[in-house]
Amino acid sequence: MSKLKQECYFCGTTASKSKLLLDGLNAKICDRCIELGSGMIKDILKENQNKGSEDIRFEFDKTPKEIVHYLDQYIIGQFQAKKVLSVAIYNHYKRIEQQILEDEVEIEKSNILMIGNTGTGKTLLAKTVAKLLNVPFAIADATTFTQSGYVGEDIESIITRLLQNCNYNIPMAEKGIVFVDEIDKISRKGENVSITRDVSGEGVQQGLLKLLEGSEVLVPPNGGRKHPDQPMLKVNTKNILFICGGAFEGIEEIIGSRINKNTLGFKKKSSIDEKIEKNEILSQVNALDVKKYGIIPELLGRLPVVISLQPLDREALKRILLEPKNSIIKQYKKLFEFEKKQLEFEPEAIEFILDKAIEYELGARGLRSICEIIMTDIMYESPSLKNKKIIVTSKIVEQIFNSNQSIALSA
Repeated sequence: MSKLKQECYFCGTTASKSKLLLDGLNAKICDRCIELGSGMIKDILKENQNKGSEDIRFEFDKTPKEIVHYLDQYIIGQFQAKKVLSVAIYNHYKRIEQQILEDEVEIEKSNILMIGNTGTGKTLLAKTVAKLLNVPFAIADATTFTQSGYVGEDIESIITRLLQNCNYNIPMAEKGIVFVDEIDKISRKGENVSITRDVSGEGVQQGLLKLLEGSEVLVPPNGGRKHPDQPMLKVNTKNILFICGGAFEGIEEIIGSRINKNTLGFKKKSSIDEKIEKNEILSQVNALDVKKYGIIPELLGRLPVVISLQPLDREALKRILLEPKNSIIKQYKKLFEFEKKQLEFEPEAIEFILDKAIEYELGARGLRSICEIIMTDIMYESPSLKNKKIIVTSKIVEQIFNSNQSIALSA
């Protein structure tokens, strides 16, 4: 291997005329080129940070009733949850509009806490609202976060995802919506203060406080861990709406003990009566119950709007399967239209899918899993068939499902 020339490979400055000449694998660079390159990188990062820096007045023209009407097209049932959510959304974005008036009373941000079983529509509600308002939207899983400095994701990575979803337009991101899922999984183990450091539970809750309250945070532009020399983007979370969701498994017992409604007794209740009672109890959840579950009071104070979502009954599941604009059955029919084929389901086949969804108790998400199990074999065979019309019968559905029973149980 030939010896490297004692000059900068970028500008040609010799070692004698340069203060510093750094050796690379196959090249050298002088101090002047290093300084020039560093300045260019800083200018590019500053340009990205200020992209769209002219803050455009946010125009919000939706009433709560209009928001609910839009949600009804995509989400079946949950009227009370939609009503509370629409009012909270309306107040939040009207608050942003009025912030330019200094004489007005300052209205505090009202973040939202959703409580409901898996598959009841928590994520879909937040995602659909963001679509209606045309604002940046990001989903984060609270179980991946750890307290700063420990193995896992930093809490600020939530904001990085929001920035990425709006092409790093900071003013736009500062009016976005963030959905933090599985918030119940970071509850502390007991109501008493832990004597050990809980880096993935209470520690994460403490870290979320400044984001939910509204403050200027420094986030790495590409996510990942923070480093001392890493360029940061400054984002104000004052106008970012945070919606936290979780199943809060077992919170019914806490609510029941508060309202003195015992679920156990000498008289044995039917499974139907127990489900009805469970649903009624969940609708009476309040902040005290969530505190006893393990969410710290400081975090609860920043989630003043509490929404409980009811488990879906058979009729609601059937409507979810057939009625919404993006219903599961309509999606499969559209896929078959791409092949210029017509897909139809017998009523008995729909009833079989509903029976299995109720059996597995996975809500609307379970409907999709069961349909995928059934439709995979049909979609595998259909492109090779000459039939222009394919009818899914109860016999076909039952045969396919039973042959994939082990897959179905793990879905």
